This record gives sequence, C-alpha cells and structure tokens, in this order.
Amino acid sequence: MRPFVLMLSLLLPTSAALAAAPPHPLPSAPAVDAQMQRLMRATGAQGLALAVIDDGKVVQVHAAGKRNAAGEPLQPDTIMYAASLTKAAFAYMVLQLVDEGVLDLDRPIAAYLDRPLPDYPADKRYAPWPDLKDDPRWQQITPRMLLSHRSGFSNFAFLEPEGKLRLHFDPGTRYAYSGEGLILLQFVLEQGIGLDVGKEMQRRVFDRLGMTRTSMTWRPDFAGNLADGWTQDGSTEPHDERSRVRAAGSMDTTISDIARLAAALVSGEGLSPASRRELVRAQWPITTASQFPTLQDELPPAKRRADLAAGLGVVVFDGPQGHGFYKGGHDDAVGNTMVCLERGQRCVVILGNDVRAEAAFPALARYVLGDTGAPWSWEYGNKVFVP
Repeated sequence: MRPFVLMLSLLLPTSAALAAAPPHPLPSAPAVDAQMQRLMRATGAQGLALAVIDDGKVVQVHAAGKRNAAGEPLQPDTIMYAASLTKAAFAYMVLQLVDEGVLDLDRPIAAYLDRPLPDYPADKRYAPWPDLKDDPRWQQITPRMLLSHRSGFSNFAFLEPEGKLRLHFDPGTRYAYSGEGLILLQFVLEQGIGLDVGKEMQRRVFDRLGMTRTSMTWRPDFAGNLADGWTQDGSTEPHDERSRVRAAGSMDTTISDIARLAAALVSGEGLSPASRRELVRAQWPITTASQFPTLQDELPPAKRRADLAAGLGVVVFDGPQGHGFYKGGHDDAVGNTMVCLERGQRCVVILGNDVRAEAAFPALARYVLGDTGAPWSWEYGNKVFVP
C-alpha cells in the first residue's frame, strides 16, 4: 500500500472510534442563548448568531446583540457577510455539476478552455492569468486540486510582490489555502464551460435549499435588515455591497439560511452518494502549523496533525466523536465558522458580525456539540480563546 493511501486509511473513522464517546446531549435553546450572552460579555463582541443542526435538520436558530452601531437588534433574518463560507457553498454547487457529468474533478482545466490560460486578457473579475505565460505548470491543475487548495497559488495575487500571480509549488503537491484557486475554477466554469456561476449558485444552492435571503451579490432588499461589523479595536465597519460574484467569498446570507446549507452538506441532500463522500474525504494531508500565512514551511512529519486533511471546499478531521468537517470565514470585521460531525449529522454554525467573537468559537462549539476535535489552533494560530 502506498504511504499516502495508508495515511488516508488512518484518517477514516473506525467503528471503534465512533463508539468511543457517547453522543453529546444537545443543550436547550435557552441554555444556548445564555452561553452566547456569557461569551459575548467575555469577548466584547457586539453581535453573534448561531444555528444547530441535528440528524441533518435545523433544530435551533439564535441571534443576539446588535447588528449596527445604532443598536438595532441582530435577528435570525439579518443579512450577514458569509466571507469564506462561500467556498463551501461553491463546492456544493460544483459537485452537482460533477454528478451531471458537466465537470470532471480530475480532468485538467486546460481541457475546458479554448485557448491557453495565460492567453486570456487580465480581467478584474478574475486573476491576472497572463502572469503565468512562462510557467507551463498551470496545465497540470485540476478542479480537485482547486477545491482542495493545492493549486500552488498564494491566497490572492494582489498579496504578491507587484501583484503578480505565480505558482509557488508544483500543483497538487501540497496544501496552501488559496482564494485565487477558487476564482480559477469559477473562471473555468464561466469562460470555459459557459455557465453563469451567480445564476448556478442561485438555482442549485439558494433556491433549492430555501435560502431566500442569500445571494452572491448585493440585493437592494437587504438594506432594511443588514449587519455592519466591528473590528478588533471596536470600531465599526459598514457592510460591503459586493457587486461581483466571487466564488472565494462574495456571499451574503443569514443565520437561518446558512443553517440550511450546513444541513445539506452534512446530510448529503442534493448530491449523489459518491460526490458526498468526496466532499468529506481526506483528499490531501495538511502539513502546516496553521492556515495562515498560507505559504509557510511545512512541518516535519512527526509534528503534523495526522488526522487533519483537505476535503473539497472544507477541511476534514477526526476527533473524539469521529469524522467531521470544518470551514471558517473571516475579514477585519467578520468571524464565521461551521463545524459538522458525520455521526448524528450534527453541526454548529456561527456568524459573528464582530471579529472579536472568534475568541469564543471553540468554547461555544464545544458547549453545543461537545469535544469535536475541530482544528481551532490550526485555523487561528496563536489566538487566545476564552474558556
């Protein structure tokens, strides 16, 4: 057996591991409300929303605190910025295309384009593909690599010296988080296959799941109940009215809506059994101490977390309650997280319109789901969390 195949087999939950810990009793809705209030006081966070999924169904939805500096209340239908939770929603849509034979996860993206990628002119909707004209390695990239963050790109080209896009390693050979990789897959769908990603997301994800207050771009009807954000220093930041569809993170949503997405991801609704398995299968080991900076050196094998790996649009892990998956989303004034367990089809989803809420995420997730083994220190590095 090849070493990586062996490692993947070790990542898969065994029946013994699943039986090791009894199911964690879910707390009551009033108890969750009280815990949210406690942790908001501990962190100084002004707004926090949370949903609980059990047996693949939404069973609790909560919202607490303020949605803006005027003190208007945050509500379950308040529009909040999803940030990189968008990536999980995009992966869910892409796997539907795989099920229909529109896309092959392992077919190189070059096969879908009518000319070489660097020959496409720079376009502000995407990345500066002409920067790759002297590096033929782009031809090795597949949709699977892009969804599992193995493209070789940095997070975004604008973070590079002189804003130049480049490949930092051979595609497919290591994990390095890259929003630009998701943007490339969006480009392939739109410019290679001829799809409109915004419309596909609306039809295949939001309409399908009843996410009536979710969109990949700004909608005027969002303005009446909209969350602004708070930064680490406590200053407020207005909600960004995004006008471009960005697979890496343009989605606006509500806690009620994003809970429906989490329920679909954990239950497999809308996907074939094969695609659902691929979503949460360990595609490639994660070999760094933390997610950011994205191109940090890999750890020596003995220091790597052996149960942590890239899924498709999510990160997968094994913990005391068996196999699970995770996705976070951040910007200067937003902190979001989704933790799901395969056993019992359980999730907790948290949206914070105050980035200071992130310090409470491990305690809040543990309170709802028990000890999951979610990769908090890898996601947040040296952040200090409240007990």
